Amino acid sequence: MFDFEFHNPTHIVFGRDRLGRIDRLVPADARVLVTCGGGSAVRSGLISRVKEALGRRFVREFGGIEPNPQFDTLMKAVAEVRAHAIDFLLAVGGGSVIDGTKFVALAAHFEGDPATLLGQRNVTSAMVPRVLPLGTVLTLPAAGSEMNSGAVISRGRDKLPVLSSLTFPRFSILDPSLTFSLPARQVANGIVDAFVHTTEQYLTYPVGAILQDRMAEAILATLIEIGRKSIDRPDDYDIRAQHVWTATMALNGIIGVGVPQDWATHMIAHELTALFGIDHGQSLAIVLPSLLSVRRQQKIAKLVQYADRVWGIREGTDLEKADAAIASTRAFFESLDVPTRLSAYGIGADRIPEVLDQLQAHGMVALGEHRDITPEVAAEILQRAL
Repeated sequence: MFDFEFHNPTHIVFGRDRLGRIDRLVPADARVLVTCGGGSAVRSGLISRVKEALGRRFVREFGGIEPNPQFDTLMKAVAEVRAHAIDFLLAVGGGSVIDGTKFVALAAHFEGDPATLLGQRNVTSAMVPRVLPLGTVLTLPAAGSEMNSGAVISRGRDKLPVLSSLTFPRFSILDPSLTFSLPARQVANGIVDAFVHTTEQYLTYPVGAILQDRMAEAILATLIEIGRKSIDRPDDYDIRAQHVWTATMALNGIIGVGVPQDWATHMIAHELTALFGIDHGQSLAIVLPSLLSVRRQQKIAKLVQYADRVWGIREGTDLEKADAAIASTRAFFESLDVPTRLSAYGIGADRIPEVLDQLQAHGMVALGEHRDITPEVAAEILQRAL
């Protein structure tokens, strides 16, 4: 197991009817900007309930943060912060709203051009001396942004990471009942997103991290067990509670300590989303099975372990077990009604060069845990995904 440091300060408030806790968690004299997405949180009455929980505090509302939050939209939120002396941010939504709010927290008092923060993987207090505190009310279990310090921000067709230990949410309200009204497509995408977050940290190579492996396997097995149920029984509190907490655990840092990590699936998938408008979860479902097939030999030890412990596949040669596990992964995504082929979205081989051009433009030329997924290997992965 590798050496590591681990810090996660986010206060989780989990369960039914927990919005009242906001009054204790947000400073009494705070000037609050409530951020949200396309309007469902307003229409459902959730924003009104959040404002009620904030009591007599000064509150402004900023809506319209897109899936794959856009830099230009977020800069309008920054202007709102500056115009009204906002000193606390409260994100109400899923990963996109939370990611966007993290960027606003960094950009609000940044003295340089906020665009220079895009692509930064370690924004420090030396770079941004004042960062706004933020909390979250989660409405979509998927990204894990409610309990980590990362964000992905879009600018035009570019999807760029912004990572900083300064943007951990102070608190996150996780009420599974707030997710009951989600469309089935978003629920399915969320299951895939959490699943692939886990495999990015697990399906690499062994380093003797027994506990991290077992925790990752538990997350994967739980998602397999409850995935279809979470779609078919949207108001089943117990099932949705498992979904919410499992998605949070998949990317709060705990299973990634002391182990090698991949993230090539995400980097390639980001380009599919940016170029073709495919949902993030859908793009991950396209890339992962094909990437595992192409990288089967490099990942063989962990694929065999995955086959055994997650899928119960114990017969055959190591390569046969690996292939069976990859096939099971693809079948699981398909069982959620998430297609795993580019052709399902009308994308043919003639579009692959566009993806490769974008990867190269973004410097994504040495991906994976071994940094050996070159554009040529990425092309093979995409060909396998047709």
